[in-house]
Amino acid sequence: MDRPKLEVADVFRRYGQAYRQNHGPSMSAEQRRVMAAIEVCRTAVLGGHLERCDKCGYEHNCFNSCRDRHCPKCQCLARAQWIEHRQAELLDCPYFHVVFTVPGEIAAIAYQNKEVVYDILFKSTAETLKTIAADPKHLGAEIGFFAVLHSWGQNLMHHPHLHCVVPGGGLSADGQRWVHCRARFFLSVRVLSRLFRRFFLESLVKAFNSGKLQFFAALEFLRDPQAFTAKIAALKESEWVVYAKRPFAGPQQVLDYVGRYTHRVAISNNRLIEIDNGQVRFHWKDYRDNSQIKVMDLEADEFIRRFLLHVLPEGFQRIRYYGFLANRDRRKKLALCRQLLGMQTSCQTAPVKGYRELFQELTGRSLTRCPRCQQGQMVIVESLLPARCRIPIPLDSS
Repeated sequence: MDRPKLEVADVFRRYGQAYRQNHGPSMSAEQRRVMAAIEVCRTAVLGGHLERCDKCGYEHNCFNSCRDRHCPKCQCLARAQWIEHRQAELLDCPYFHVVFTVPGEIAAIAYQNKEVVYDILFKSTAETLKTIAADPKHLGAEIGFFAVLHSWGQNLMHHPHLHCVVPGGGLSADGQRWVHCRARFFLSVRVLSRLFRRFFLESLVKAFNSGKLQFFAALEFLRDPQAFTAKIAALKESEWVVYAKRPFAGPQQVLDYVGRYTHRVAISNNRLIEIDNGQVRFHWKDYRDNSQIKVMDLEADEFIRRFLLHVLPEGFQRIRYYGFLANRDRRKKLALCRQLLGMQTSCQTAPVKGYRELFQELTGRSLTRCPRCQQGQMVIVESLLPARCRIPIPLDSS
């Protein structure tokens, strides 16, 4: 797994200053912070350490990462740690992947009201799944699931949607048995879609009536209650897209597959093809054209604008857990689920692994083997302070 030759950070370093000069007044504090973090990630600005091979004497600097959740370079370890924590929660049952999307009109409102509308998206999705699953006509059980927010499409435009991963069954109302769903079917997406639309629009109206929504520029007309009511009426008549992907082949595939979703950012570095003459070229998958892989060329200014569309409000939780996976009762209810499914009730927690071990498991690359002689081990010999106060400090070898 070779390191990508081009990075989103390269776009920011080359064209970020011009973007700030042209769009500074319209940028949020979070967008400015994310740009700055990605620009300095794994550079001397953040400091790091000096490593030396214990056989051939080869030396290189290893600089610290920014650890920002929007940074394409900083998700590898976070993903590995998340997968490790979820491993003990897998149940011996089918798993389903259900996606909830909103119409373009809602996406526009969401961009100007991210925290409020994204919260409504999570709440409405959770209530929809729990309500339909609890109905004896459909499943008649308490289910558990987690939901992951994505706000982008392959072309980097704003497209908020939730990926939900749901075990195929749940606890009976009395908690005495596990209720299985049909082998290849979870819940009716048509029923889910209609109820999701109702819950979402009801919550959106409540947010409007309580003054929580703001409208600017092209959406300014929605400040008028009559205009907003008319918009809601139109949205009630449109079809909202909820779809279920093919069920996972097994619990391990759940983690392998969903791990890519939980810590994905708007675009990964390996999709970049070229950065030159104020243009950014990258691969994208066109789902409207049989998922063909195509190439898109954007002005650097437009590429940065689209990337920054997906910066989340500070502290916003983009992975949330519900039902018997909710944080409050997770351990107790998971133990009950395992018992009812005839699984081992006590689960041994794997020892916490270090960054280097996790990285090697995930990528197949060793961070300790010398890249030059391929025999020696790289040993940390100095700490490197951030560039502003760059005075190497020898490590205590005692």
